[in-house]
Amino acid sequence: MKLYRTRIPTIAKAVIEGLCDGGDIEVELENRSESEQDLVSIMEEYLRRDYQLRDQVKDHMAAGGISYDQYGKIRNKIAEEWNHPTGDAVEKFLARQFIENFMISRFVEEVYTEDALLWRKTLDIIRGHDVDERALREEAKTLIKNEREGTVDYEIALQRSMRDVKKRRGLI
Repeated sequence: MKLYRTRIPTIAKAVIEGLCDGGDIEVELENRSESEQDLVSIMEEYLRRDYQLRDQVKDHMAAGGISYDQYGKIRNKIAEEWNHPTGDAVEKFLARQFIENFMISRFVEEVYTEDALLWRKTLDIIRGHDVDERALREEAKTLIKNEREGTVDYEIALQRSMRDVKKRRGLI
């Protein structure tokens, strides 16, 4: 899962509303925005740490003279050292963090559902807001004209096209 900053408030609202409407947690109406803000803070902290990871990977690669094709391997190695979730582990991590927050938050009046079921429900809500990166990439590829795939110009055009697609969908 890739977490987009623009989607964070939507995810937080969906989690609180979904769990409240399902009778899993109780949050007073006047405290809903505060409980949503708690979830927003958790996701923003994850993104902050993810950006730190990206910068660390770039610095490590530059210092070691490592080529860019090794980026994913180096990123996974450093993420593992930092115990920072990546890929499919992100949504599971966020679900755990949200549940821990529900247990200690002064804005959540009561938690009625046991942890395992609450975790699954929270995970389902988060997954419902996942962005299909493959579909974005395919849409971006259809917008590229007059460039041969595999060339540097094609990659530049693809990056530009991806940015346009993401802007149009409100992801950036």
